[in-house]
Amino acid sequence: MSRALKFSLVMAMIVFAIPALAMNASAADGTGIDSGDTAWIITAAALVFMMTPAVGFFYGGMLRKENMLSILGQTIIITGLVTLIWFLFGYSLAFGADAGGYGLIGSTDYFMLANVGQEAAPLAGTIPHLLFMFYQMTFAIITVSLIIGGIAERMKLKAIIAFLAIWTCLVYVPVAHWVWGGGWIFELGALDFAGGTVVHITAGVSVLAAVLVLGKRISVQNGDGDHPHNIPFVVLGTALLFVGWFGFNGGSALSSGGLAVQAIANTEIAGAMGAISWGLVSWWKLGRPGVLGLASGMVAGLVAITPAAGFVDTTGALIIGLAAGVICYGGIQLRKKYGYDDALDVFGVHGVGGTLGALATGLFATTTVNAAGADGLFYGGGLDLLMRQTIAVAAVWAFAFGVTFAVLHIMKRVTPLRMTKEEERVGADIVQHGENAYDM
Repeated sequence: MSRALKFSLVMAMIVFAIPALAMNASAADGTGIDSGDTAWIITAAALVFMMTPAVGFFYGGMLRKENMLSILGQTIIITGLVTLIWFLFGYSLAFGADAGGYGLIGSTDYFMLANVGQEAAPLAGTIPHLLFMFYQMTFAIITVSLIIGGIAERMKLKAIIAFLAIWTCLVYVPVAHWVWGGGWIFELGALDFAGGTVVHITAGVSVLAAVLVLGKRISVQNGDGDHPHNIPFVVLGTALLFVGWFGFNGGSALSSGGLAVQAIANTEIAGAMGAISWGLVSWWKLGRPGVLGLASGMVAGLVAITPAAGFVDTTGALIIGLAAGVICYGGIQLRKKYGYDDALDVFGVHGVGGTLGALATGLFATTTVNAAGADGLFYGGGLDLLMRQTIAVAAVWAFAFGVTFAVLHIMKRVTPLRMTKEEERVGADIVQHGENAYDM
């Protein structure tokens, strides 16, 4: 036997022995933590974390070139801001034991991550508690990042930071507790696998409230319209978001088994179908399928499947994706009809798409996919689940809109929210950061 072949056989034995050794180590330590589940959620968390800079490119490419750096900079600021809030008290209030028994907010048990370590997570017993905290933190960061697309090109940087900090505390944290942390929506039995209500509805509906308070950008008031400066950046951002979404939805299984695979397959199918249906509608309405529209349709499909990813089969995912492309296309027509300035259609895609996905879960969920879920209307479950989904959607809509509207109105009385007309014309890159994205 040649020396090279012997070396190959030894290396192969080592590689195949590592998983067995890891499993034995996991079983021997008595914690119940599974090494395979832990490895997958670490990977999923990294994928979700990548989605925030991806949003920067996705949004930035759709703006005027004078505002590209401002969006990228805001994603960095949000990463730091939300991480700090999550560390200090956000995680505790979202996922701590329910305070008072009313299902509204968590306890102070995990303030500054006290009692959050390498032991098994209470809500995900096969991964470390610290990993569960980190994974949920990436969700909070990306949710806050979604909002900046709707309010782009007009707010002062200090006002943006203050608003997003308050919004994280008053909107995201309570809703995360309601839905995932054992709060009243969780007890109601409404289903949200990866964030239809917690992420997309809160962000999308809050943007609708915010733009009604802020008003239109000067460029839109002057009739200049929307002029994406770099559609290749939009496509790059879409691609990175799509990959990140596998961690977003697949990781929400909190294990590396079949349910994670089901969620990932559903995610790919729905995202692809969203691009197809949006493209076809655009082709029919405008005579051509725009690349920007195809990217938006893909994101719409991904948004809509998010709450349903771990509860529906692949047929349900296909239907949800196709519906998302058509309905979210209609959602952006609302902006054109009513004239509110949602700069990058965050409400039309995330607010409308998240609502569609949450309600569609009540139609297409099946316990053959996830025994911890429930059967929807089309799988023999009657109207029960659909009614629970409707209650959850209505409550989160009202709460997110009302709190955001009130917070911005109060802030407006205390401090200027908008840049001046001249600052908007020059662009946020120079005004807020003293830098240009491009050396022209």
